[in-house]
Amino acid sequence: MWICLNGAFLSIVADENSTDNLLVRARVKGHIEAFLGFAQKRFKLKVAETPDADYRYRCRVPTGLVSNLLAAQVEDIDYPNFKDSVKDRDLRSVYGEFWGVMRLLQKRMINPSKKKK
Repeated sequence: MWICLNGAFLSIVADENSTDNLLVRARVKGHIEAFLGFAQKRFKLKVAETPDADYRYRCRVPTGLVSNLLAAQVEDIDYPNFKDSVKDRDLRSVYGEFWGVMRLLQKRMINPSKKKK
């Protein structure tokens, strides 16, 4: 699952080593910490750097905690436009590109004749 937050882009997948955890991954240093917030210290969660992996940063997080943290993110939404809520210039730029690609997908679904063959 890809998660686009105002201050972090995350990939969350099953942890192959534990059915109790999810693997929270990020490409940018600090994004996992921004998501975890106070819970990182409270639950003694360690973010590992894996330079040769697709996602350089990763952390094993209890599934219930991930659910609670995502729910808190939803409950804290106070903006009418997501892209405008992203303060980091680089992240906002990449999200803008992502928005454009997904807009293209929408157009293709509405008008299937425009699909690439």
